[in-house]
Amino acid sequence: MEQIRSFIAIELPEDLKLSLTRLQERLKSESRAPVKWVNPNNMHLTLKFLGNIDAGVTGKITSALEEAVRGTRPFHLEIKGLGVFPNPRRVNIVWVGITGEVNQLDQLQKRVESSLTPLGFVPESRPFTPHLTLARLRDQATSDERLNLGQLIANTEFDANCNLYINSVHLVRSQLTREGPFYSHISSIEIT
Repeated sequence: MEQIRSFIAIELPEDLKLSLTRLQERLKSESRAPVKWVNPNNMHLTLKFLGNIDAGVTGKITSALEEAVRGTRPFHLEIKGLGVFPNPRRVNIVWVGITGEVNQLDQLQKRVESSLTPLGFVPESRPFTPHLTLARLRDQATSDERLNLGQLIANTEFDANCNLYINSVHLVRSQLTREGPFYSHISSIEIT
């Protein structure tokens, strides 16, 4: 059976993608670290990475997601602030923060996890930390480059001035290409 690389996500509006593009341009001009920047058109808020799945189970996953969102109401999030993983002295990932009705988001993510468990998807062991990945440092980055980027991020303010209205989740297919990943929706589930 055909294997599909997939994940569950919340999509971002175009105005936010434009703000993230401007932020990346600003950071690129101030940093010399070897960084792989995430294309803002591909950014999304991941609720669960599924990995490679059989194409035949997408219907069951969609049904599980419909069950997960039942009883959930639409909510608002804001995109604000910058941070890094694991810490500012040893930067591996640069991210943009999420505020607003984060408790609603946490509950939705937990419901998605528990709805997929009966289908054989193992719940994530790490705590859910909502964020948008902006960049990843390449392996060849030196300790000084990681530290300098951490300092730049700590001294950079970011507020997208964009209120996200969350009213759907998506089962997304990820096809890896030389030009980067190509994403397409398998199914979309409305939150009403």
